[in-house]
Amino acid sequence: MKKKLFSLVMVVAAVGLLGSCSGNTSSSTNATDGGKVLNIECWNTEFEGRFRHYCKDMLSNATEDDPLYANSTATDKKWAVPDADGNFTMKDGTKVVFKITDNKNNGYQNALDVDLFNQDQAEADNKVDMFMVEADYALKYVKSNSTCDVIKDIGLTEADMADQYQYTKDIVKDASGNIKGTTWQACPGLYAYRRDIAKDVLGSDDPATVQAALADWTKFNSVAASAKAKGYYMVSGYDDAYRPFSNNVSAPWVDANKKIVVDQKIKDWISQTKTFSEKGYNHGTSLWNSDWTADQTMAGKVFGFFYSTWGINFTLKDNAGDAGFGKWAVCQGPASYYWGGSWISAAKGTDNKSQIAKIMKRMTCDKATLKQITLDTLDYTNNKSAMNEIAADKTYGAAFLGGQNHIALFAKAAETINMSNISAYDQGLNEGLQEAMKDYFLGTISEDKAWENFYKAIAVKYPSLSH
Repeated sequence: MKKKLFSLVMVVAAVGLLGSCSGNTSSSTNATDGGKVLNIECWNTEFEGRFRHYCKDMLSNATEDDPLYANSTATDKKWAVPDADGNFTMKDGTKVVFKITDNKNNGYQNALDVDLFNQDQAEADNKVDMFMVEADYALKYVKSNSTCDVIKDIGLTEADMADQYQYTKDIVKDASGNIKGTTWQACPGLYAYRRDIAKDVLGSDDPATVQAALADWTKFNSVAASAKAKGYYMVSGYDDAYRPFSNNVSAPWVDANKKIVVDQKIKDWISQTKTFSEKGYNHGTSLWNSDWTADQTMAGKVFGFFYSTWGINFTLKDNAGDAGFGKWAVCQGPASYYWGGSWISAAKGTDNKSQIAKIMKRMTCDKATLKQITLDTLDYTNNKSAMNEIAADKTYGAAFLGGQNHIALFAKAAETINMSNISAYDQGLNEGLQEAMKDYFLGTISEDKAWENFYKAIAVKYPSLSH
């Protein structure tokens, strides 16, 4: 409990002062090898599931059918079974322990920051070895000395990573060009729509026809009016269209002087969402709440949802249920964008770099593995040649999407991703803005009051920022 008494400001500052893996630090804090426990920190079980399934041959645990693959076309549906303590054991005897902390209200980052702050003093078996980061805050850890260069320190090579999408490497580069993480997925975004509603509103559910009708925001807004006249909502809630706007900003949220900069695209999202709320073009839900989830079932009345790769293969497919199979399709929508993504980083001070290298190579560099993940799960993975092969495969189609080859669309969208305008504060600022604006969308406060509430909340979360 004592660790939790550190303020976030102190911990974040301390993380930036830690010695690097390959810097001029003592041997006790450099990346070493031969540790008995491999500790992996995450905010959910996604990576654990991938590890259990695609690295099971590295483990001595027994295997059983993976329920997540019950309805997939996977040829191998087995995954490793954790021991009585919920852990795994690699064949070299290394115990693998996952620590999961929920991401809500920066909870995961706060817990991780404390552990990294205490890294040098921690017992060998308690040190952080690997941890996950998301796009919205990857730079925070990349720019600190708490992460290892995956090439110089861990042992991946440029050849290993040559077929990865460039943006997935750029986002985890520090100022010196060192690559401080690697990922198995790329996350371009699309607009997923209900085929039956598209037929009712547009007269066709063909992806090309729907795309032509939604090709820009003016057209999208026009279809929203037509959908409303038919008794449908164009989007479910206030937050659904946020990423296609926020991912197309012209500058980062925070400038070089640590001043918050509100881009015109952010203002455009606020304006559109206010209009959609007043005209009933959205259903007034919020991301992840029960009403939003219910809108993705066949009982819902929502035309579509903006989702990136993980959203379609995990969230939408699960929320839609068996009744939704074949009833959805995807198109690019009014704007190219990306949403999310999980990067694996190695912590400074790890004593398990050879095991980390094995896992990173398998999960993020091995073409056969990455292609199989896509074939098994619909996910879009971080190997260009593998994705292009599936995109060009005339026999490939996702049953959930009525046989559509969604990978072909994702492959086009992935090449347009530009991460040059991200900042280390994106998660807190994006979530803070969406939360602050809800009362304005509801009509209970003015827009000026919503901005006042936003800046007050951000002053607590990021006291070093000005506006």
